[in-house]
Amino acid sequence: MAGRKKRWYTEYFSTHSAVMHGIEKWLYSEVTPFQHMELVITYDFGKVLFLDGKVQSAASDEFVYHDALVHPALLLHPNPRNVLIIGGGEGATLRETLKHDTVKRVVMVDIDQRVIEVSKKMLPEWHQGSFEDKRSTVLSMDGRKYLEENEQTFDCILVDISEPVEDGPAYLLFTKEFYQIVYKRLSPEGVVALQAGTTHLNDIGCLASVYHTLKTSFPVVRVMETSIPSFTLPWGFCLASKKHDPWKLSPAEVDSRIAARISSPLRSYDGQTHAGLFQISKHLREAIEKNVGIIEDKRPFFTPA
Repeated sequence: MAGRKKRWYTEYFSTHSAVMHGIEKWLYSEVTPFQHMELVITYDFGKVLFLDGKVQSAASDEFVYHDALVHPALLLHPNPRNVLIIGGGEGATLRETLKHDTVKRVVMVDIDQRVIEVSKKMLPEWHQGSFEDKRSTVLSMDGRKYLEENEQTFDCILVDISEPVEDGPAYLLFTKEFYQIVYKRLSPEGVVALQAGTTHLNDIGCLASVYHTLKTSFPVVRVMETSIPSFTLPWGFCLASKKHDPWKLSPAEVDSRIAARISSPLRSYDGQTHAGLFQISKHLREAIEKNVGIIEDKRPFFTPA
């Protein structure tokens, strides 16, 4: 009976499935010009940021997500000096990027200034002062527009955006046209990494489509999979490169590069983790290959709102 008196947050995955999060405390809610932002404290995952009704980041396990997004890409590049982050408003992607001693400049571009402002104030555990780092330049504008209007190149581009929800701010950053722009703005050995949706077999369309769409621009495209408990579903990332293949990095080589480039400890990622991220099961590989879809500006992909 006591459980029924709790406040619950229902996160919908589709019209047929959802998960309920028990809420200990409601911290903040705002409808920004781009999305609905909510910050709560849950019983299971601690402080959680929701965007448009979906878990974006949770205190208990955000490091798993951000380690997977950032470190395989930056360590694959032989000398990443200039990095672009698209999205990542809570500052954790920026935090992890700045751990790399080779990195001399990071430009972070997030469309929603309010997410940045609220995160600076209410999510210090996430950004840990990274917004004030002298190597950081933080801009509030559309990431695609930024790439279209600036001809500078980057060694790594990290795309840390929400799912492509219809009428949301992100869906045009999953298309073939966008990845063509990304390719042009990468240096000759450039790498891009992005979250690509769940690897759940009943909802593989986003990940599979992102994978095949990236292959229209990049010679090397690999899928990573990891478990992020607050997301409930298993989660996928894509890493694409102009030259280097993460499959060819041995655990020993990954550990060697971490020791040479990163002085701060990593909570989730090391050589053994690297090998596991790219070990995709047979049934998942087959499902990705069967779900061949190319995302285009005129034919976008939408996940359920």
